[in-house]
Amino acid sequence: MSAPSYTSEEVLATALASLEDDKAEDIVQIDLRGRSDVADYMVICSGRSSRQVASISEKLVDRLKQQFRFTAKMEGKETGDWVLIDGSDVIIHVFRPEVRDFYQLEKMWMPSAAHRTDSGAAV
Repeated sequence: MSAPSYTSEEVLATALASLEDDKAEDIVQIDLRGRSDVADYMVICSGRSSRQVASISEKLVDRLKQQFRFTAKMEGKETGDWVLIDGSDVIIHVFRPEVRDFYQLEKMWMPSAAHRTDSGAAV
């Protein structure tokens, strides 16, 4: 089997552009390289309603197919609460805000330094 003709960074850039175009909110990108064998990047974002979550997800899968000629697997579109999209080396989660707050994936996957606020103290 030959290697794909695209990089995870290209898939990530296309995914982020698609999410921005479709007005996804609170987009967070997490670098998983060296931390997970499942993917290189994870993207977490929110839609304002179940309908918007489903629409953002559908359009993203279509754009990935057009750009890279692969069909991303998608789960959860029927309910529109949390859609998981397997974009090869980029995993995308599209949530309704309440569901995102409940699961708090960012806290699980973000490096601990990303949660700290800069208090201005010298290190």
